[in-house]
Amino acid sequence: MRYLTIALLLAVPLLASAKVTPVDHVVVYKSKKLMQLMRNGRVVKSYTVSFGDNPRGHKVRQGDERTPEGRYTLDWKNPNSRFYRSIHVSYPNKQDRARAARLGVNPGGDIMVHGIKPEWSHMERHLRRNNWTDGCIAVASNREMDEIWALVKTPTPIDIYP
Repeated sequence: MRYLTIALLLAVPLLASAKVTPVDHVVVYKSKKLMQLMRNGRVVKSYTVSFGDNPRGHKVRQGDERTPEGRYTLDWKNPNSRFYRSIHVSYPNKQDRARAARLGVNPGGDIMVHGIKPEWSHMERHLRRNNWTDGCIAVASNREMDEIWALVKTPTPIDIYP
C-alpha cells in the first residue's frame, strides 16, 4: 500500500502537466443560456452563460445590447481583459457591416467570451441567472473561464444560435 501511495503521488505532477487537447468548435444556444465546447462533434464541456440585457434577436447596431447570431470565429485572446480573460468573437462580419450600412448605423464590435471582474466573485449565482453584458457571452466564474481559455485555441469557429 505504501508503494502504491508513493507511486500515485509521483504521478500527480505528470497528470497536472498533461497536454490539453484543444476543442475544434464552440456552440452557443442563447435561448438555453448554454455554451458547449466541442471536439470531433462531441461535447467536451458545457457552461451556463449570460448575454446582453436584450438577448433576443441578432445584433444589428452598437448599443443594442444583443449578442450576434450566426457563424463567427474566436480569433484572438486578451489575457488582460477588464472582465477577466476574454476571447474575441469576429463580429461584425461582411454581412453584418452591409446590414448596418443599409440601416445607417454602426454595427458595434468588441464581442467577447469572458469571465467576471474578480471583485464580483461573491455574485456568481446572481450573474449566472441574469443577462448583464452589453452583448458579450459571459461565464459566471473565472475558474470556468480558465478552463475555456485552456481548451480554446485561436482561431476556432463559434456558432451562436437563437
